[in-house]
Amino acid sequence: MWGYLSRRLLASLAILIGITIVTFGLTFIIPADPVRMIAGRNASAQTVENIRQQLGLDRPLPEQYARYLMRLAQGDLGRSYVQKTQVSELVLSRLPATLLLMAGAIFFELLIGIPAGILAATRRGSPLDRWIMMASFAGVSAPQFVVGLLLLYLFANLLGLFPMGGFGTLGHLVLPALTLGIGGGGWYARMMRSSMVDVLRQDYVRTAKAKGLGPAKVVLVHALRNAVLPIVAMVGLDVGIFMSGAVVVESVYGWPGIGQLAWMGIQRIDIPIIMGVTLVAALGILIGNLVADLITPLIDPRIRLR
Repeated sequence: MWGYLSRRLLASLAILIGITIVTFGLTFIIPADPVRMIAGRNASAQTVENIRQQLGLDRPLPEQYARYLMRLAQGDLGRSYVQKTQVSELVLSRLPATLLLMAGAIFFELLIGIPAGILAATRRGSPLDRWIMMASFAGVSAPQFVVGLLLLYLFANLLGLFPMGGFGTLGHLVLPALTLGIGGGGWYARMMRSSMVDVLRQDYVRTAKAKGLGPAKVVLVHALRNAVLPIVAMVGLDVGIFMSGAVVVESVYGWPGIGQLAWMGIQRIDIPIIMGVTLVAALGILIGNLVADLITPLIDPRIRLR
């Protein structure tokens, strides 16, 4: 176990360094000039040059990257060009909202996807199976901003069950989390159905049926533990995806998460914010995958981490 963790941590460190190289390079390849964005259109050439020197953007790119890595090793994500605030403070201030939205979205994904996938697998080839697969395809394909606007119109505007947007209460969370959960639930339903169909063909499931166990016990006790393993891996990926912030959903609902911060950074060419949010997202994906791998042996004892 400890050897496995050591190798994973080293590999994660290498991945994070690779991500910083790619992101750092791409942000300086784009034609837009962050200094000009900060100074404004009417700024003089001398003002632009002074700002460039203050930010250290006049130095060679390898030197800038080396300085960035040195600060990063000390836990410093840099200082926002526009907001004049430490990026770590900006990220931490929005992290609770992002984590809350992530937890709600994963809850709705599992709530929608697992029961739908089990039901489709146990009724394979029936009209119910086809309807569930059609609904899951629609959920996956529907643009999130369309789903969000429809949910807002129906449940907030017409029925008045939830607020139109904002942050602060459980009612504010339901609609944005459900918007994200519908798309993920479609993927989970398709994955769960495929995995469950395969598991139901295994010998041990047939043996359980031959012993006279009821269909519900066979599916929920014997088959589900193995069929759910791909879902656990997908949840690990979703942790990182939602950690980066669902930009569209946060914009529709006015949710103050990391996604909005990243979008503002992209619009203003605020490189420290772009780099900081990218690193947080990458770290979330790595942690999510590691946790999913550690949980897998608890679900299926036959799996060993080496």
